Amino acid sequence: MKKLILATAVLATPASAATGAFFSLSNTNFIVTVSFLLFVGILVYYKVPARLLGMLDRRAVTIKAELAEARALRDEAKELLASYDRKSREVQEQSARIIATAKEEALAAAEQAKADLKVTIARRLAAATDRIASAEASAVREVRERAITVAIATASDLLKRQMTAEAASASIDDAIVQVGAKLH
Repeated sequence: MKKLILATAVLATPASAATGAFFSLSNTNFIVTVSFLLFVGILVYYKVPARLLGMLDRRAVTIKAELAEARALRDEAKELLASYDRKSREVQEQSARIIATAKEEALAAAEQAKADLKVTIARRLAAATDRIASAEASAVREVRERAITVAIATASDLLKRQMTAEAASASIDDAIVQVGAKLH
C-alpha cells in the first residue's frame, strides 16, 4: 500500500511537465513533490490512517449499538401495544358482562317490585278496587321506566369510567338499593 502511494505520488506529479533540472531546489515542482511526500510520510509515521480507520470502526460500533437499541425499543413498543390491545379487549368484554348483569338485576328488581306491588294491592283490594287498579298500572309503568333508566344510567357510567369489577359491583348494588327504596 505504501509503495503504491509513493509510486502514484511520483508519477502523478506535474514534475514530469517541468523544464530544466528536476532535482534542483529552484524547481518548485520538485519542492512541492518532496513536501507532499514528506507530508504523506508523516501521516503514515504517526499512523493517522490507522487512527482514522479506528475512529470510523468505533463510530460503526456505536451506530450498530444504537440500531440494536432502536430495534429493542421498537420490539418493546410492539409488546406494549399488544398488551394494551389485550387489556382493551378485556375491558370491553368486562363492560359487556357488567351491562348484561345490570340488565338481569334490573329485571329481577322489577319482578320483585311487581310481586311486592301485587301483595300491597291484595291487602287494599277490599277498600278501593278502582284506585288500586289504576295505581297498579301506573306503578308498573313507573317501575319499568325507572328500572330501564337506572340500568341505562348505570351501564353508561360504567362504560364511561371503565370501572374495575369491584367498583362496578358496588355501583350495581347501590342502584338496586335505590330502586328498592323508590319502589317501597
